[in-house]
This record gives sequence, structure tokens and C-alpha cells, in this order.
Amino acid sequence: MTAPDERLRPPPHLREAGPELLIDLAATLRALRDEPHPAKEGHRQISVLHRGHERLVLFAFEAGGRLPAHAAPGLVTIHVLGGTLRVRTNRGAQDVGAGQVLVLDPDLEHEVEALERSDMLLGFHFARPGSAG
Repeated sequence: MTAPDERLRPPPHLREAGPELLIDLAATLRALRDEPHPAKEGHRQISVLHRGHERLVLFAFEAGGRLPAHAAPGLVTIHVLGGTLRVRTNRGAQDVGAGQVLVLDPDLEHEVEALERSDMLLGFHFARPGSAG
């Protein structure tokens, strides 16, 4: 186990520096899956974009991995890159497969379960103060 002040990787502001950012999702997923520490709740994750009102987080799930129920104060996009994820909300459950994107309204509580080894690009799109929608 790492100490609270010991980082697994460089902080986002160093990884994501510069006026242009090319994100190699395949290479990042390989590196994420190769990390020596155990997965937490059956998944590993890394921020690949943390700028302004936008966040992108890449997840590598083991079969059965999960994210417990939570909500975000902005629009959420769940882009499944590989495998199948079951996303549950108060409206029911949807199985989202590779190449599909599920969009969730702000503050909609949801949980995610990997039905098989799966990869996900999660987007948080926060509204700018004073902007509509």
C-alpha cells in the first residue's frame, strides 16, 4: 500500500501539459493494466484530461469490477471502448457494449459493473457558471 502522499504516477497537470494534447488510449490502457498494484474494486483508473470544465478518466475493469452508486454535478458520458458494462440508474439498467456511449444528465445517481473485462472512457462535462445548459 502506498503512503497518502506517495503518487502512483505523475500528477495530471504534468501529464497533460501543453497547448495540444494527444491521448493514446490504447497505450494508456496497456500501462494501466500493467501497473503492479492491485486493482481497487476490480478496476484501475487514470485521469487523461483535467482542464477547465472538462474531465476524461480512463478505466480498465476486470470482470466483475464495479463503481458504487455515485452522481456527478455535470453531464456524464460513458464510452465503452471494449467489453460490456452494466449501468444502473433509478430508471433501470442498461448493458453498454464496445463502441457505445451512454449519456447521463447531471446529478443522476448511477453505478457501473463490468460484465467482462472492459475499458471505459468516462467524461464529466461541468457547466460553466452563468451558462445555460
